[in-house]
Amino acid sequence: MKTCRTVWWDRIRSPFSDVALAACAMVAQLWPLLSRDGPWHWWGYAVAAGSALPLVARRRAALPVLLVSYSFSASYDLVSAVAPQPLWYGPLIALYTVAIQSQWWVRWGALAAILCGGLLTVGSSDTAFRGVIVTLTAYALGRAAAGSRAHATALVERAAWLERERLLEAERAAERERTRIARDLHDILAHTVSLMVVQAEAGPVVVRTDPKRAVATFDAIADVGRDAMDQLRRMLVVLQDKQGSDAALAAIEDLPSLVRQAAGAGLAVGYEVTGDPQPMAPDLAITTYRIVQEALTNIVRHAGASRADVRLSWRKQELTIEVRDNGRGTGVSLPSGGNGLAGIRERVAAHGGSASAGPGPTGFTVCARLPL
Repeated sequence: MKTCRTVWWDRIRSPFSDVALAACAMVAQLWPLLSRDGPWHWWGYAVAAGSALPLVARRRAALPVLLVSYSFSASYDLVSAVAPQPLWYGPLIALYTVAIQSQWWVRWGALAAILCGGLLTVGSSDTAFRGVIVTLTAYALGRAAAGSRAHATALVERAAWLERERLLEAERAAERERTRIARDLHDILAHTVSLMVVQAEAGPVVVRTDPKRAVATFDAIADVGRDAMDQLRRMLVVLQDKQGSDAALAAIEDLPSLVRQAAGAGLAVGYEVTGDPQPMAPDLAITTYRIVQEALTNIVRHAGASRADVRLSWRKQELTIEVRDNGRGTGVSLPSGGNGLAGIRERVAAHGGSASAGPGPTGFTVCARLPL
């Protein structure tokens, strides 16, 4: 992208370069009159200067500059006391500019007019042939420059488009990362806070009736809090890309501890693994852990269940996760809202799997199938 200084320099460079170009062309046209013995008619000097000076405005009015410059050069031979000109630089530069800037019908009309006028005013066939070649060369150079500029402009526009796409993709990636972080935070905090609240509410009761059990309850609250801190620390480590794979793979190994935490909240939880465990990608391992965590959290908070069962079924190319309970989900329709079940569906869909949640014969069942 251009800076302010670059734009400022482009604005002042074009007029000064056109002035310099017009001066050079005028010197080249006057040189035959100044370098050869005269005296030459004043008309020759006027025409030589008049054919070059309009180049100052060639970028702003290409076609008028061409017509004026060519009219001067065509009237050079109206008097005989002038030096022969080897080449008319002003009209050629003006034609070059028209070939770059103008529409196709303007370009072709100007080229045809100059060729026809040149053929009508020259005196010999050699001069006519040379004029045609020089005119076509100037036009061809202009079209080549126009094509090169168009290609450069297309490259600049494509680079700008790619930069915009890169920024948009970075924003989308950041949004996805924020969503993932929010989902992980929801899973961690909802689970741990729910267990801590349930155990804390039972604390005053067991303090009066069973002091030893009260100690165990408060120890369970402390264990849940420490586990939440470990999970948050692990998530931050993964986000910082420091030993992310090891931290993520540990999520599967932490499932028995997660089950014990749910059991500490007064829920009998069974844990079963069938099949041979297979290597998993780090994000897939975290997804597995979060699915079980969210399902157990919902059971503790909403199901009113006394028992839950967690089953992991390993197959050749698929892992099936089932979490069942015996709570009041029997006969209840599938809930459409809630961040927990929606988070499970999004996590599973991100890996190309499928998830379902609904009432079963004895309670509520969450089932997720993850391709390996």
